[in-house]
Amino acid sequence: MNALALKKDMPRRPMAFRKLTDLLIRLFSLFSIAVAVGGMAWILYTVIGHGVKVIDWSFLTNESKPYGTPESGIANALLGSLYITLGAAAIAVPLAMAAGIYLSEYGKNSRIAHILRFSANVMMGMPSIIVGLFVYVLLVVSTGNFSGFAGTVSLAIIMFPVVMRTTEDMLAMVPYTLRESALALGMTRTRTTLCIITRSAKNGLVTGILLSLARVSGETAPLLFTAMFADSWPTAYFSQPTANMPVLINEYTMNSPFEAMHSAGWGAALVMAGFILIVNILTRIIFHDNKQKH
Repeated sequence: MNALALKKDMPRRPMAFRKLTDLLIRLFSLFSIAVAVGGMAWILYTVIGHGVKVIDWSFLTNESKPYGTPESGIANALLGSLYITLGAAAIAVPLAMAAGIYLSEYGKNSRIAHILRFSANVMMGMPSIIVGLFVYVLLVVSTGNFSGFAGTVSLAIIMFPVVMRTTEDMLAMVPYTLRESALALGMTRTRTTLCIITRSAKNGLVTGILLSLARVSGETAPLLFTAMFADSWPTAYFSQPTANMPVLINEYTMNSPFEAMHSAGWGAALVMAGFILIVNILTRIIFHDNKQKH
């Protein structure tokens, strides 16, 4: 009775005010979506408009060359970015997944787990240029050489917290009854985790890895301090500067006075945008299939 009386005594807003509020929120939401989609469309339109003019087969298969040299391309930068990015994934993904499995399955509420989560959150918000400076002091200064491997280490540091937190979140979504069922059948906890839990969350784990790859593939600041750039094929990955796409785009568009180099930079930017777009589309397809299964 007291609750009913209290409900009757509560002031009610007029219907016209409530409809106006709802309309304003809808309009604001539509405006926000339009700004986001419009900004993305504007960027794509600009990149495609400038970049499509220079993209041809020779541009994609020839190595970069100094200004004035005919048949210059971006093939060495593509290969160097592939080396650096896949190397970063080879270093970061196994360690990050192991840490994520520990946080989800073994030390969920331990002190180490809280420290790891806090450290990962700090690392995810840290500017990438700081990571580049750290690796520069750690590897470049100590060895006396820029190298593709130094760039790999810097990107691996950026990838690690993203993959770790994604792994923890995806494993936490697996129903606990699945763990109990596997343990009731006589499986060890380790085998349950590796053979049952991770396989159930594999789509989400792959999604996290692809998103982290898409993020680091366009990082420029760490590579400026570590891998630098070279107009040659990446044959000395561990001991010499290594060509890569982000630094090539930066050098061609920002540090060159020649219009031909600017056009080549736009073409390289279009290739990078296409790669990131494909990765994100694949991620959405995998994530959509994962939601349907659940």
